[in-house]
This record gives sequence, C-alpha cells and structure tokens, in this order.
Amino acid sequence: MDILLITLNARYSHASLGLRYLKANLHELEDRAEIVEFTIQQNKEAMLEEIYRRNPKIVSFGIYIWNFLETTSLIKDLRALMPEVIITIGGPEVSYEYDDTEIYPLVDYLITGWGDVSFYQLAKSLLVEEKPWETKVIKGIEPPLEEIKLPYYLYNEEDIKHRTIYIEASRGCPFKCEFCLSSLDKTAWRFPLEPFLEAMDDLYVRGLRQFKFVDRTFNLKKDFTLAILDFFLDKLAENPEEALFLHFELVPDYLSEELKAKILQFPNGSLQFEIGIQTLNPTTQHLISRKTNLVAAKENISWLSKHTDVHLHVDLIVGLPDEDLESFAKGFNELWSWEPQEIQVGILKRLKGVPIIRHSSEYQYSFSQEPPYSILKNREMPFVQVMEMERFAKFWDSIANSGRFKESLALILGDLPFENFRALAAALSKHFGRAYGIALDRLFRAIFDYLTQERKLTIDEVRAVMREDFLRTGIKGWPKYLGERPDDRLFGPQDEGNEALPQRQRQHRA
Repeated sequence: MDILLITLNARYSHASLGLRYLKANLHELEDRAEIVEFTIQQNKEAMLEEIYRRNPKIVSFGIYIWNFLETTSLIKDLRALMPEVIITIGGPEVSYEYDDTEIYPLVDYLITGWGDVSFYQLAKSLLVEEKPWETKVIKGIEPPLEEIKLPYYLYNEEDIKHRTIYIEASRGCPFKCEFCLSSLDKTAWRFPLEPFLEAMDDLYVRGLRQFKFVDRTFNLKKDFTLAILDFFLDKLAENPEEALFLHFELVPDYLSEELKAKILQFPNGSLQFEIGIQTLNPTTQHLISRKTNLVAAKENISWLSKHTDVHLHVDLIVGLPDEDLESFAKGFNELWSWEPQEIQVGILKRLKGVPIIRHSSEYQYSFSQEPPYSILKNREMPFVQVMEMERFAKFWDSIANSGRFKESLALILGDLPFENFRALAAALSKHFGRAYGIALDRLFRAIFDYLTQERKLTIDEVRAVMREDFLRTGIKGWPKYLGERPDDRLFGPQDEGNEALPQRQRQHRA
C-alpha cells in the first residue's frame, strides 16, 4: 500500500474520525491509502511489523495529546527501520510549538491545522508528480466545508458494532476560552445540512444507534440544531422499538424554547449533553475570556435536570487563574445544586498554543513538561492541593459519576458536597494509598467504615442506602457488614464485581 494513515488511539473502542477525513479526501489516491489504527497499549515491535509488511511509500501519523510520547517512540524506530519511507505528521499536538519537540526532526513533513486538502496536495506531489514539497511545515488549508468529502462511509461494520463513532456537523468555535485550542478558531462553520443528513441516514441504515457528536457548540444555530434533532426523531418514530443514543456538547446559556420543546420529545435515556461550565468565578471567567451567562446557564441546566431525562455531564476545571480551592469549592457546591448527573472535575492542562500561557508569570504557573501537561501549581493553588484534587477527581469518578453509589451519594455529600467528599477522598486515599485500581467490594467496605466510624452516622441509616447500591452491583456473595442478606429475588443480573474500577482518561475539551 502506497499510503498508510496511522494513529494510536487511547483504546480500541475509539475510531479515528481524522484519519477517515484524510482518506475520503484523497480523491484518485484514495484506493492507494489504508487506515491503520493502533492503541497506545500495543507492543511497539508489533506495530512496526504491521507497517513494515505493507511496504508503504508514505506514512502519515495523527498526533494527539494522549499518543504523543508513544508515537514519537514509534517514529524513532520506524525511521531507523525504514529510512527511505516518507513520514508526515499532523494533529493538534504538533500544530503549535513543534520546533523543539523530539518528533519534529524525525519527520519529512508536518501539516498544521486542517489536513483534508493539504495532505492530498502533498501526497499527489510526492506520488504522482514525483517531486518533494517546497517546505517541511505546511499550513493546512481551511476550505469551505462543502468542499470537504464526508468520511462516514469509511466506518465499517466492525466499527459500527463495537466502537464509538464520532460525528461532526460543524467545525470550529466562536468563543475564545483561553485554556482551549478551539479558542484559536476564527468562528464556527456548519457542514451543508442535506449531505450531512444523508450520511447520517446511511450510518443508521447500516445499524448505528449511538452517535457521538464532537461539535464544540452544537446548539449555537437554532434552526440547524432543530433540523438534526428532527432527523433523529423521525428515526425514532419509524422504529420505536429501536433504542437510540445521541451525545452532544451544548453551550449552557443558549437553550431556546423551541429547543426545549424538541428535547422533551425524545424518549428517556436517548440524550446525553456535555456542558462546559469550567468555573463559576466571575473574575476567573474574565481572565480566561470565557463568556457564559451563568444566570441563564443555571436556569437551563436546572430545567434539564428537573423536566427531562437527559443525562447531563457538566465540566469544571481545577487550576484556572485567580481561583483558589475555596472559590472552586463554592462553585462546585453551586453547580451540584443545579442537579446534573455528573460533574467532570478536570485538572487544567497547558495545551500547546493556547492563550492561557499569557498568565504564566503573573499567576506563577508550573506545568508538567510531558503530556498531558497538567498544572503542578500556581499562585492560588500549591502543589499539595493540586495533587489532592487529582485524587478527588478520580474518587469522584469512581463513586459519584459511576452511578454505583446512587442511593448512598446523598448521605455521603450531605449539605456540603465538596467539603464532605473532600474528606471522604482524603480518607480513602490514606486507606488505599492510591485513588485508582480499587476493587469495587473493597471500595464499598471502605466507604461504609468511613461513614459509620468517621462521620459517626448510624449503622442502620448507612446500611439502608448502601444495601440498595450493593444489590445493583451484582457482586456475588453478601458482605456481613451490611446486615442480613435480602431476598435473592431483589438481585439484578450478575456481573463481575471484583475487577478494578474503570478509570476515565478524559481530557478536558481542547
């Protein structure tokens, strides 16, 4: 195969949308290109062998924050093994501040920004015209979206059945939040609606029932949003017995009455909204150029919580400028009162090229020098507190966001959600010596002991809620500390309950 399009995904279940765009837009060269997706956990020699046996002329890598180190290592060995092969790279992790990276000297070409058109031009020059490109760094062309061929036909049956299928109805973002790479976009662009919906129809006909939209501002243009939701409502009407799941990222203060009415037409469990709040501190909002109407955001999130069954996943970021732990705690407690199902606690990352670096001196930022470039400390938050919040976030995921402690959570959080969970996370961290890889049955016991021994809650009230949660886990056997075992008829389906709790590897949106 002449062209290999490669990336290292975080896990197998992720399918690369970017590689599929490159292949779809190669025109007459498309049949000479193959997509090869690895994962960061794979053996490097095995990946090299996969590349070597295909004997490519061009190998192009998609570089992201989660695969930068592993891809650099792979390219070092690929260059030694196949010195004649042309290596190109692109992606957000090498579109900015690439000069001093270890990977840059190893490659022949680097495309910054969009690659849909520019990679085709480069490949045509190298393979058809047989002449090198005049520069090593190529600034990606940003054509009108109607000139970009949609790639969804390249998702195959295996992808549709077993992997996350990513969708974008638009690109870019009009907002300028300084921690986010999308702040560098000029605006947001929408794909032409009719061909986009035709592609969605093809995916649906081929069996896709989970659509994960990656648009930064899905609800920004009301008519466009409503048209897409109408398309999926029609599918639900045609096949009411077929479950459908849609994930969108919403701007929290843009929720029109028409959109609310449309949301109410979807059946329970079919919608998930990811909503970036990031901070409720007005001073911090100003410093990071974040323009969110918090009054409207509260009203809309509270409405969604009270009047719909939409699963709400709301983001907060630890470590933003001029926000200390007390301010973060106040924002956390306020946000929890809006009743989202999940609060995703993210640790600030210093992504390459983002404007937030302008605050580095005044706010005394120190960041990790390797991906994901997480904050180590700043003026308001010392290193010890940042590490504490790292553990807080992991335990929050395992306990609050996992849904495994649904009945117990109100007892755990009480009237001071942040303060009470902070104390629990500290106790669990001391008990286990870590905040990850903890067997579920051991976590249950540790929480029970903490609530009864440290919080001095009565055994009966703790048992009452934790019994309900333990029943749903399907863990075999019954722990004596929860009292007499309930009737077996109360148990749900059995599953493996003693495996390590899954840990999210989610990067806050960049």
